[in-house]
Amino acid sequence: MNWFPLLLTAHVMLAVSLLAPSLVLPFLLRRHPANGEPSAIIRLLATLQGTGSVVIALGLALTGVGLVLSLGTEILTRPWLLVALAVYAANLLVAASVSRPSLRRLMRVREPESDGWRQQARRVRYTAYAMAVATGLIGFLMSTKPALW
Repeated sequence: MNWFPLLLTAHVMLAVSLLAPSLVLPFLLRRHPANGEPSAIIRLLATLQGTGSVVIALGLALTGVGLVLSLGTEILTRPWLLVALAVYAANLLVAASVSRPSLRRLMRVREPESDGWRQQARRVRYTAYAMAVATGLIGFLMSTKPALW
């Protein structure tokens, strides 16, 4: 049986789900009613952002190793892949060090309609926009495999 399609599908799903909370929560929190109970999707994404990240990252690493083993290690010399991995690493760094702490602060605020909350939420959304552009660049690199150098 050829495991490559299954590994690739799982790998892409895990890679996107590792970033999904940082990409989606800023926009869901904007629609969240003030002082209301968070919806099930907000709670799920908050859980994924916290303890779920370790499990997802472990699965991502395992599927990545499986993909390299199935394609051969020469795949790691492709410029498009190296650039995509660097962009993904930078995206994860921004998610872990900027977006996630900011989202935690936003979720803890008792008065979500204040001007300070709105300004901080706007900054978090701008960060999410930048992360979405980086994710799109990764998708472009992975799908077109351009000759970079």
